[in-house]
Amino acid sequence: MLAQQKQHLITLINTAIAPLLVGSDLTPTPTLERPRDVAHGDIACNIAMQIAKPLKKNPRELAQAIVANLMAQPDDVLASAEIAGPGFINIRVKDSAKQAVIKQILQQAENFGKSTRGANAPVVVEFVSANPTGPLHVGHGRQAALGDSISALMTAQGFAVTREYYYNDAGVQIENLALSVQARARAFQPGQAGWPESAYNGDYIAEIAADFLAKKTITGSDGAATVISATASGDVNDIDSIRHFSVCYLRREQEMDLQAFGVKFDHYFLESSLYTDGKVAAAVSALQNSGKTYEQDGALWLRSTDYGDDKDRVMKKSDGTYTYFVPDVAYHITKWQRGFKKAVNIQGSDHHGTIARVRGGLQAVAMDIPVGYPDYVLHKMVTVMKDGAEVKLSKRAGSYVTLRDLIEWSGNGDIQIGRDAVRFFLISRKADTEFVFDVDVALARSDENPVYYVQYAHARICSVLEKVGEELVSAVLADSQTIDLAPLTAPREASLLAKLAEYPESLERALDELGPHQVAFYLRELAGEMHSYYNAERVLVEDTALKMARVALLLATKQVLQNGLRLIGVTAPVKM
Repeated sequence: MLAQQKQHLITLINTAIAPLLVGSDLTPTPTLERPRDVAHGDIACNIAMQIAKPLKKNPRELAQAIVANLMAQPDDVLASAEIAGPGFINIRVKDSAKQAVIKQILQQAENFGKSTRGANAPVVVEFVSANPTGPLHVGHGRQAALGDSISALMTAQGFAVTREYYYNDAGVQIENLALSVQARARAFQPGQAGWPESAYNGDYIAEIAADFLAKKTITGSDGAATVISATASGDVNDIDSIRHFSVCYLRREQEMDLQAFGVKFDHYFLESSLYTDGKVAAAVSALQNSGKTYEQDGALWLRSTDYGDDKDRVMKKSDGTYTYFVPDVAYHITKWQRGFKKAVNIQGSDHHGTIARVRGGLQAVAMDIPVGYPDYVLHKMVTVMKDGAEVKLSKRAGSYVTLRDLIEWSGNGDIQIGRDAVRFFLISRKADTEFVFDVDVALARSDENPVYYVQYAHARICSVLEKVGEELVSAVLADSQTIDLAPLTAPREASLLAKLAEYPESLERALDELGPHQVAFYLRELAGEMHSYYNAERVLVEDTALKMARVALLLATKQVLQNGLRLIGVTAPVKM
């Protein structure tokens, strides 16, 4: 049911119960739900049971009075209302009201489901933010799919979204990267004497070392107009050149991974800039001035227990270096100062422990940053399965399956899993649940594969419309606001119409949860209704009015499938 129709029914119910509330101070809010059994009607309401106890009246008698009041006046939406059980009110909606969704979809087209809820408020969504120390792995892929879909969802709901990538280009990991490349350049192999204990062992390290020795130049862009450039000195003792060259090399590699995945960022933020611009020093000074720090054992501590952490945390170690959460606090201060009063971070569940200390640090600097800033979406990791066994290793990466491995994975007949399947799969479960990526299912061209199932629904519609002919399709589109939809009364048509009307609400739920899995769930259900309708009814019938109405229904379904798939970064193929 469309939102305006639901609100209309709520208004009718409020009017119907008003006489029953005279003399009381009750201000109940009716809630409408879709019954599990379609035989019970289109909408169920428990308002009679909700007000019965405070009014000290029988709920079924109240329901009878409400139904009588509802049916006293003719209405364009309400068809009938009846009582069920102890006092439920089951409502049926007129066919014309159900059919109205087609005209709204065809009129709004790609804007159907969008809203102005966000009021153009700026929001920064940070995701992936991988250390530039290796190719992106499947866990990064889940984060990229979640972050990109959440960004698209928030944009569709009226927020001004900035997609941001935070590069940890400073710290211990970068030093380990440089030492790993240096060791390879000196012809050491993993496991040999002289190989660094914390080195990265993948073949990509050898590739970087070979290019460094060849004095190659790395050029590219990070996707947001920032040029990545480095020329190797070729000197194995020049650790600064090795470090800079390696970071640029892997930043370019990661950008290629993101391009293959169809993800683009608006802004890249370098951790190193927090030090060079004095942001870390300023954050530490602000924390010290707040009185929430103390010195102990030669280290500087933050009283993070004042903000819900399980223990106080070291900010500055006795050797003068900062712990990793200090630049995180400085980074989030910059988000606030850049005007992002709402920020969303998509991170792995292993970052759970950092939430309290980052938020605590932000509270301690006393800048009126709200207690729950930023919002976090934590995701669990992905297990890749093939032939019933876990796939753990990638030769190039050394210890994990890369995102590119998954996208380019080939099956029988050289069919690749591809970007669409990977993106759909990785957002198809709640972020905080473990996810098993079954390669065999992703390669299947059957109903077992959920993305194939949804895309095939779209392709099926395109096939039918091709048989209908361009002339009739154009006539339906030109007449979309006046076309007679009354012939659409078959049971499968009613089910499909009801599912189409749910799309805007499904996006609202997804936004409330920051859960794009809701969109994937919806698309699978819509595809199911479409396939069932296809198998039950013919479009190319003799009755011209019925044929045109069914073409309009297919065009509306096609549009909603396109809208939903676009939102999660998946294509809507015409043929399969």
